Amino acid sequence: MQRLVRRYADGDGMRMWHDERGSGEPVVLLHGAIVDSRCFAGNLDALAGSFRLYLPERRGHGHTADPGGSLSPQVMAADMIAFLETVVGGAAALVGYSAGGVVALLTALARPDLVSRLVLISTAFHQDGWVLPPASPADIPQIIYDQHAGVSPDGPGRLASVIARIAESAEAGDLALTAADLGAVGCRTLVLVGDDDAVSLEHTLELYRGLPGAELAVVPHASHTLLIERPQLCTGLVAAFLGGPPAPTHMPIRRA
Repeated sequence: MQRLVRRYADGDGMRMWHDERGSGEPVVLLHGAIVDSRCFAGNLDALAGSFRLYLPERRGHGHTADPGGSLSPQVMAADMIAFLETVVGGAAALVGYSAGGVVALLTALARPDLVSRLVLISTAFHQDGWVLPPASPADIPQIIYDQHAGVSPDGPGRLASVIARIAESAEAGDLALTAADLGAVGCRTLVLVGDDDAVSLEHTLELYRGLPGAELAVVPHASHTLLIERPQLCTGLVAAFLGGPPAPTHMPIRRA
């Protein structure tokens, strides 16, 4: 059985809950918006068999309290930088799903010294890349509210405010990176997306082409919940990417 450590970490004034599992090179899993680290159960949490896995929960999500104020991607990235400095103690591979991928990408841009590799799953680099508009509290199924209320230190009722403020950030255009911005990411990156995802394939191709060290994987017959729909395939792709250098290809074009 993998070692499981549940604790809070204080960094940059933010008390963030996280799990630690396994041993080896550090890998940090960054969950999507509104959900928490439980979204990796039965899929990417299997990486603990080969890596030292960190599963933090961002402000207002899961076990981490909501201090109020902005929930912009930039605020979340600042929290992640503090987490890497104070808990991980240095560079780690960041594996981000959906909004967690946005946070991972911003972290890599702001502090490349803290990101050894990058996996961006169902991730947009600009708000226009999302196929669906920002969710309102009324759009979210009751099960998500129930799951949040079951672990949140803020108790029932807080998640609606979190959802509304995430939507406010999206509508304000807080996520607006350019292809030139992407060119500054120096680490090797895996871009992973479902073929029927909430991020358009056209936008995903822009992300892939804008990142100098990117590799691309499109999961067939998969939506934005690809980690649940195709857990073994997604976990295998991420594990192979993190496990070592890539084998050379025989007919390179983009990488020639």
